[in-house]
Amino acid sequence: MTPADWLGFGLHMLSLSLLAVGGAIAVAPDMHRYVVVEQRWLDDPTFAGSIALAQAAPGPNVLFVALLGWNIGWAAGGALTATLGLTVALVGMLLPSSLLTLAITRWLHRHREHLGVRAFKQGMAPVVIGLLLATAWILAAGLMRPQAALLDTLPAAALVVAVMLLVWRTRLHLLWMLATGAVLGATGWV
Repeated sequence: MTPADWLGFGLHMLSLSLLAVGGAIAVAPDMHRYVVVEQRWLDDPTFAGSIALAQAAPGPNVLFVALLGWNIGWAAGGALTATLGLTVALVGMLLPSSLLTLAITRWLHRHREHLGVRAFKQGMAPVVIGLLLATAWILAAGLMRPQAALLDTLPAAALVVAVMLLVWRTRLHLLWMLATGAVLGATGWV
């Protein structure tokens, strides 16, 4: 691959970063079009294998972007080039969206007293509460088996309500609640 190829690959990843609403996997079809169909840097099995391997591994789903970059670089010239490919792919995918998020967050903080910003925050509060309630409902429904007696489901329902109230009314970190839930589940309480 020439420096122009690397630049084109990096610019393509930069542009996809801003379109990746819902995560990097949402733009995988366009990555396939560019990397496999147009540039022919990878074949279909390698592209699909990169996504499958990254999705099977623990961690964020953006790992497949790093693996695609690695495979492109490896095919172009070995380990050093593979490291370059991984770097170009990840920086291209992560940098624009991260900078945009940082800029918007800073702007919102600087303008937090503006009527529009306050209205947005106040309008989002019921949405967030609704999403929390929907999550609690789904969790509770999964725990409440129709054939189970009411007394058997009360501990799980009480746990869901308690966690919901703790999230709403305290600043207790969510990891403590997750750890407590893991212990309660491992001990058989829920």
